[in-house]
Amino acid sequence: MSSARDVLTPDALAMLQAVAETGSFAGAARALGLVPSALSYRVRQIEDALDVLLFDRSARQARVTEAGAELLREGARLLGEIDAVANRVRRVATGWEAQLTIALDTVIARDPVMDLVGAFYDLNPPTRLKLRDESLLGTVQALTDGHADLAIGAVVDSSALSYAAPGVHSCELGELHFVYCVAPHHPLAQEKGPLSDELLRRHRGVAAADSSRSGHSMNVNLISGQDVLTVPSMHAKLSAQLHGLGGGFLPEPMARPFIEAGHLVACRTRRSPPVGQMHCAWRVSGSGQPGRALTWWLARFEHEGTRRALLENHRGR
Repeated sequence: MSSARDVLTPDALAMLQAVAETGSFAGAARALGLVPSALSYRVRQIEDALDVLLFDRSARQARVTEAGAELLREGARLLGEIDAVANRVRRVATGWEAQLTIALDTVIARDPVMDLVGAFYDLNPPTRLKLRDESLLGTVQALTDGHADLAIGAVVDSSALSYAAPGVHSCELGELHFVYCVAPHHPLAQEKGPLSDELLRRHRGVAAADSSRSGHSMNVNLISGQDVLTVPSMHAKLSAQLHGLGGGFLPEPMARPFIEAGHLVACRTRRSPPVGQMHCAWRVSGSGQPGRALTWWLARFEHEGTRRALLENHRGR
């Protein structure tokens, strides 16, 4: 006996739709140019393979059963997806990538990214987008390991570049300044003058984990001997510091709304606040030419306003 996979072909699904729309096997046979007995035989094959009754034949008209209605609903969806895949394949042949994966460092403002995603979708491209959160060296590694095509917010310094693969290119997004912050009820919020490392060591620090999976990782502004709460992202780090669970350096644009609202206190430290040189990096295939989707995204980074928004336009909660 045939299996369900053997009988549920696009032609068979279209045939079942014709029976349901005309209300009879004879009407569907005329519409499809088939002999009624041949159509009835094919429908019976499908019913036997599924071990269900798709049409009630007790009356003059072929009434769709509950199981048949479900198959027709799913069949219509599958036929639509087949058409969509065919359209995507034709458009991909014009130079659009089937999928573009973008690694976003967690210091990057999300609202400007979503604005760019919306503008990209306005083109009605065949390219599917996949966004993934990364931090520190993990942002670069996602690119060099082939898990991403584009990295936004990559820290491209000498240690990161040592892992770079051929075909990786980069451009500058700009400088990102950091500020040491604690919650208003944290003990360090009451301290006067610049905070020394010795004083910071007595209090828990909060660190965003490096998402690198290679064994190499980057630790930023941690003090030897200090108790550390490690969280998975810069947004989680912000949340932990708002809850008074520790102190640490945050991107100044991300912390600014909370400082202005009185939910965080910016503290001066004796050690110089870090300044990150942020980059956008991308990987080009063996052809040496980026696809049309990647080209569109790279063109956006040519605008200073876009680069600044990605680093600065964080919203307070």
